[in-house]
Parts: sequence; structure tokens; C-alpha cells
Amino acid sequence: METASPLNNAIFITGCSTGIGYACAKALHEQGHTVIASCRKPDDVSRLQQEGLTCIQLDVSDTASINQAVEAVEQMTGGKLFALFNNGAYGQPGALEDLLTDALRAQFETNVFGWHHLTQALLPMLLNYGEGRIVQNSSVLGIVALKYRGAYNASKFALEGWTDTLRLELSDTPIKVSLIEPGPIETAFRANALSAFKHWVNPNKSRHQHAYQSQIDRLAADEGGNKYTLPADALVAPLTHALFSPRPKVRYRVTQPTVWMALLKRLLPSRWLDRVLLKGS
Repeated sequence: METASPLNNAIFITGCSTGIGYACAKALHEQGHTVIASCRKPDDVSRLQQEGLTCIQLDVSDTASINQAVEAVEQMTGGKLFALFNNGAYGQPGALEDLLTDALRAQFETNVFGWHHLTQALLPMLLNYGEGRIVQNSSVLGIVALKYRGAYNASKFALEGWTDTLRLELSDTPIKVSLIEPGPIETAFRANALSAFKHWVNPNKSRHQHAYQSQIDRLAADEGGNKYTLPADALVAPLTHALFSPRPKVRYRVTQPTVWMALLKRLLPSRWLDRVLLKGS
């Protein structure tokens, strides 16, 4: 029985149903690169396959799903993977005092532990390739913290430290590691965050009840109304540079708020920065 030739120079991207993952997978595919996209829901997998993308199912919060996806990637690539773009994540809103520990566990299961498991499992394929790239989609909230985003802040701060450590540990290999730190982007992120908020938080039993209403209004609003919000394809250029430049950056800061917050964190005393962040919450 004749077997299919392995996919060469493959780039594996998580969280491709909508937003950043979808925009980047489509753009790289149209540029002629070999892309293996992944989505959590089977319907989204079928939709992307119908659009001509190679796509597999992956739920990064599910260990069995990760293992199945890794096996699929190994078979498709012949055990040699060029790049991994970890993108699939969500934000859990709510004051830390109102979030059950299980809510925090769920946030870390998707945003940190799942990425760790997937990256660790794919690393031998990246090393087998002879060179490789790992790109992590972080956030401005991995640089500074905002009220009512504590679970997401914590997951992205953890991701930043995890990625910095991985970069150091892979410094004796040909694999290069980069972080992309976007600010406001037009995606389904707010809708997903609102759903997570309603699942885990009862505003009527919180001392933050009145403040939560403004948070609900913000999450329900059209993100495009923010003059600093960029479309999802704003990440295509930094991702392309991180993947193919001989000297990729360690960090790519996307949107003006991210650039400003990174600068203010470096320049301002913590108490002064707190005042700025409280106004922006």
C-alpha cells in the first residue's frame, strides 16, 4: 500500500477556528507555506478543510486530545516539524476573590498546562527537523495586570516566564523561540470571555457587582469601536518574521497599547504604574 509523502516544512497552529489563528493559518497557506491548522470543534475542522486547509481536531485542555493531535502531526510530517505557533487560549474575567479555584485551574489548563504538554510532545519533531521555531501568542496582560483579569493575567505572566526559560534551555539547539504580545485585536475573545464570566461568576453575590456591569458592557461591545483595536491579520507580519527571519525577535509587541505599557512598566515606579492601570480598568 502506497503511503502519502510527509508534509515538508510544516507549521502547526493551534486555535484556528476564528481570529488570530484563522487569519494566520489562511495567510501562511496563501503564501504557499505548509500549514497544519487545528480547532477544538469538529465543525470548525470540517469548515477549514473545505476551505482547503489541512486541519485536525485539538482541544488543548484535554490530554487525550493533545496526544491524538501529536500522533496525527507525527504521521503527517514524518516526525519532522518546522514550527509551532501556540495560539489557542481564552480569558477568564472576574475578581480573584470571586473566582473558584476550579476556574483558575481551567484557565491554566488551557493557557499554560496544555501548551506545555503540546510543546513538550512536539519538541522531538522540531529537533529532528534540524532547525525550528516556537512562537507563543501572549498578551499585553502578560506585561501588566488589570483589575478583573486576574486569572488571565496570571496565565500570561506564567507563559512569559515559561517561554523565557524555554528559550534559554534551547539556546544550544537550532530552535528559536519568540513571544508575540498583542493588545486589543478584533477576535471572538470578548465573546468567549463573557461566556466564561457568566459560567463562573455570580455578580449578584459580589461586592464588585456594580463594577461588573461595566465589564459586562465592555465584553458585549463591538471591539472594533476601540480606535487602538487592530484586525486579526495584524499578527501575520510579526508571525511571519518570527518564523522565517534568520534573527527573529524575542518579543513582538503588537498594537500601540502594548508598546506603551511595556515602556511605562520599564520607566515608572510600580505605584505610579498602578494609577495608570486603575484608570484603564
